[in-house]
Amino acid sequence: MLRLPPQSPAAALAVLLGSALLPAAAAPPGTLSREPQVEDRAKPETTKPEAAKPKPPASLEELFARLRETEDDAEAKGISKLIERRLDRSGSATADLLTERARQAMASRDFPLAVELMDRVLTLEPGWSEGWSRRASVFWHLSDKAAAIADLQRALVLEPRHYEAWATLGRVYLSLDDKVRALSAFRRAAALYPRMDKVQSSIERLAPEVDGRDL
Repeated sequence: MLRLPPQSPAAALAVLLGSALLPAAAAPPGTLSREPQVEDRAKPETTKPEAAKPKPPASLEELFARLRETEDDAEAKGISKLIERRLDRSGSATADLLTERARQAMASRDFPLAVELMDRVLTLEPGWSEGWSRRASVFWHLSDKAAAIADLQRALVLEPRHYEAWATLGRVYLSLDDKVRALSAFRRAAALYPRMDKVQSSIERLAPEVDGRDL
């Protein structure tokens, strides 16, 4: 049997150092590599575009401007409904409830009850233009035209753009055969709402007589 000569400690150390410096053997097929794969690397985060903020509702001033400028009847009616919804808000839940009861009383032709309810509304909300306009309508049905005119004038002091109040005032004056004031009120309504039903026809009917009288 062949015996290898014994190695000195220095020689053994040299062998160990030499093997440590050799490159590592390639990993056998099928084993996982220590290097991260491309798909495993963190992907850059994509920032999502901010959602478009909803447009704020048009102001009352903008709605009145659009109502004056539009030349389309359907659009004008749509804008007028938006305006009327704003004007219908009293700012008080109690006043709104009483107003609704007054509307129901008018529908059943109980006009004294409707006046009583609107009195309570205006005690609660004396600065609500629509409240004065609605009580004026009740007075009109009661044939109390002086009270109707007083309430309409109060409504128009609070909201000079209340075209429905101007139109109603024109009808009350016309019923009193005050054609000059009726025409003036109808013109004020038309300036705010040019495509308002029946207002232009009332102006066309009254203008030749009233304007001719002024000449």
